[in-house]
Amino acid sequence: MQSKIEKAIEYYTFKSNELLEFVNSNQQLTADKIIECGEELATLEHKITALEVAKEN
Repeated sequence: MQSKIEKAIEYYTFKSNELLEFVNSNQQLTADKIIECGEELATLEHKITALEVAKEN
C-alpha cells in the first residue's frame, strides 16, 4: 500500500506533466498565460521536492 506521501508525489507529478503538455501543445498562449503556467509549475515542483525530502526522513 502506498503511503500518503507517495500518493501526493504521484498526484503532483501527474499535474506537473499535464501542465507541461498543455503549454507545449498550445501555440496560441499569451505571455501572461505562459507566466501563470510557469508559476504554477514552480509551485508544483516545490511541493514535489518537499514531499521527496519528507519521504526520505
